[in-house]
Amino acid sequence: MKFTISDAIPRTALVTGGARHSAIVEALTEAGFAVALQCQPDTGDDLPAGAIPLTADLSDEAQTAPLLAQAVKAIGPVGVLINAATTSERDTWDGATRATWDMHIETNVRAPFVLIQHFARALPADREGVVINLLDQRINPHLVSYTLSKAALWTLTQTMALALAPRIRVNGVAPGPALRSSARPSGGPHQGRRDQTEHETDRHAVARAAIAILALPAMTGQMIVPDGVPPPAARNP
Repeated sequence: MKFTISDAIPRTALVTGGARHSAIVEALTEAGFAVALQCQPDTGDDLPAGAIPLTADLSDEAQTAPLLAQAVKAIGPVGVLINAATTSERDTWDGATRATWDMHIETNVRAPFVLIQHFARALPADREGVVINLLDQRINPHLVSYTLSKAALWTLTQTMALALAPRIRVNGVAPGPALRSSARPSGGPHQGRRDQTEHETDRHAVARAAIAILALPAMTGQMIVPDGVPPPAARNP
């Protein structure tokens, strides 16, 4: 299916999260967007073709705050912001510390909020914009700080959708279980290859969902689940 994206949206995008989100970058490039890609310092990742790398550590607000301005300088007024960068490290109710809490909240919630603030302020008055946040439906007792940060990001998505409507739309994409396979124990010698295939398939599904959001002019404050898996509260225990 071919999607038509409004001409009111500048054909420029800032994507966070580095090379692991190359499928999103490729989809945007194919749709005619110039893309600036946030990368962690000294990652050494192979970047997708067409992406302009911008180095910033999103756990440090001093590096997050100027990122949007750097993107504007590199590619022009930004029409699309995709907050795909995610920190996920194991911590439990009895093992979580202030350090793990701050790390997840800063990268997964605070950084997207700061970037949305700068994005909304910088968007030309006569143009429309779209923000897409990468969410997670999981409730995982082994990832307490991460789980809370992603729940907060979903609330932020809905809140900013109301605050910025109608000129800026804010939505989320919640990847299905394939992107979670790294948290599962290995099932045998072929599990690694199978997980990698699932990762790639799911990342392309996320990229297609992002393009769909760009093309749906009335959609804001919503979550797309590419594989159709309902949130945990809707499932049988």
